Amino acid sequence: MCLGVPGKIIAIDNADLGTAWVEISGVRRSVSLACLLDETTEPESLIGQWTLVHVGFAMSVIDADEAQRTLQLLNEMKALEQEMDGHEIRG
Repeated sequence: MCLGVPGKIIAIDNADLGTAWVEISGVRRSVSLACLLDETTEPESLIGQWTLVHVGFAMSVIDADEAQRTLQLLNEMKALEQEMDGHEIRG
């Protein structure tokens, strides 16, 4: 299963290489913008945009509402996992 995690593009890391700094739940990492850039898109135009990040690549631009909904669901899944870790499952 592949999972794209929402992150906000906060700065351009290297415009020549097409990389940017993205913040994901308070953690900043450098990611490739290769999937978002074409001959008409300047890297700087993506600053402030939300994107789905998968294995170091910004895969697509998403709107802020979708990003927040996805982050909320991921937090709920994490909470459920922590709750389940505290209970023994019997089969």
